Amino acid sequence: MTTAIEVARVSKIYRRFSHKKQFATLKSALLSRSLIRNLRPDETFTALNDVSLTVPKGQTLGVIGRNGSGKSTLLKLVAGITKPSAGTVKVNGRISALIELGAGFHPEISGRENVFINGIMLGLSKREVAERFDEIVDFAEMKEFIEAPVKTYSSGMYMRLGFAVAIHVDPEVLLVDEVLAVGDEGFTHKCLDKFAEFKRRGKTILLVTHSLGMVERFCDEALWLDTGRIKGSGDPKRIVGAYVTYVEKREENELAAADAKARRGADAAIVSPDEPASAVLPDTPMETATAAGDMFRAAEGRWGSREVEITQVDFVGADGQPGHVFHSGDRVDLRIRMRAPLPIDDFVVGVGIFNADGTCCYGTNTYIEELAPESIVGDTEATFTIESLDLVEGTYKVDVAIHKIDGYPYDYHRLLHTFRVKSRVKDVGIYRPRHKWSFAGNVKFKEPRGPRS
Repeated sequence: MTTAIEVARVSKIYRRFSHKKQFATLKSALLSRSLIRNLRPDETFTALNDVSLTVPKGQTLGVIGRNGSGKSTLLKLVAGITKPSAGTVKVNGRISALIELGAGFHPEISGRENVFINGIMLGLSKREVAERFDEIVDFAEMKEFIEAPVKTYSSGMYMRLGFAVAIHVDPEVLLVDEVLAVGDEGFTHKCLDKFAEFKRRGKTILLVTHSLGMVERFCDEALWLDTGRIKGSGDPKRIVGAYVTYVEKREENELAAADAKARRGADAAIVSPDEPASAVLPDTPMETATAAGDMFRAAEGRWGSREVEITQVDFVGADGQPGHVFHSGDRVDLRIRMRAPLPIDDFVVGVGIFNADGTCCYGTNTYIEELAPESIVGDTEATFTIESLDLVEGTYKVDVAIHKIDGYPYDYHRLLHTFRVKSRVKDVGIYRPRHKWSFAGNVKFKEPRGPRS
């Protein structure tokens, strides 16, 4: 099997910028003998650390990872734009790099002239550029503007022309760095079709992208980078699944920390669940029971008399574990722990769900659902069960409250609890109704583009 790309124990170290110890001139930098080696660890940044990989000829490798994980650095090393601090990079065949589209375009001259200059920079002869010129312009959808100076182009036009030149170099190795947002949806599909054509023709593709579905359906192998190191490699579905789980755990921790901070800011005086139920009530409960006049415009916060207090709120998944990140369609229990030092016979427990824009997705309470209050005292717990979380992907805030039937608040938590819904289906709106499509007559569709979950 012929190897197209071989990266052997490659590291890339950059010098951190600071106001201290900067070289005044190139001469002073050269006289110091090393720009990196003599610096302290805190004066350097390791973008890649001992990375090795092999891409056989004709295969497509998808590289995934968080921002700052080293993906673009890896592509630049393979493209020869920068050199490794350690290790070796070997590429067999002509490279075309869709990394910084339009790099080298001169704003004062026409698109036509820039196509020739850019094509020659990418390794074509002037004759080869001329032969492919019409095809490049047609692909970029720039026929009406090709004689105009590049400085008059929109950013989308600029990127489309750069993409068209790079894609028509006819390379053996194609390097792609998240460049599919270079036009409208129609142009994006044209780019994907071009990639598919390259794949059919046995070209080697190294693809950096945040589109996990594209990696699953388009790539033969996947590589997961994190903080400059290889976290995993192999089957795209397995690597993408592991990466998604990792990202969700990070989001879980971040949401939990944000919720805790919001609650501390709203009110630090939360009664400990370990304290006895005979805790002393506020001296003037009516004075502490103020709330916003328009609840749909109220900012996050907490208010109430605390005659009944909410001591803990948890989102509990189907596995019985508290969390903040769920998938559309999951079962979720909203568990509300409360404490009433003295018996109360007038009480209502309520819940409201809001999206990130502040739109109320759903709200209800026990009185609306005809649960007539009789008594609450001591440590208690209410569970609001959502059998199927039929919401589209996004971040949601939850109001939790206990109050009198007339609205007098005992304890109101306004937008203090957050959960996130994840989904591979990128539909829009708020609510996702259970649904299916059916058709009659001569209607056909292609195979699904990727998993829907």
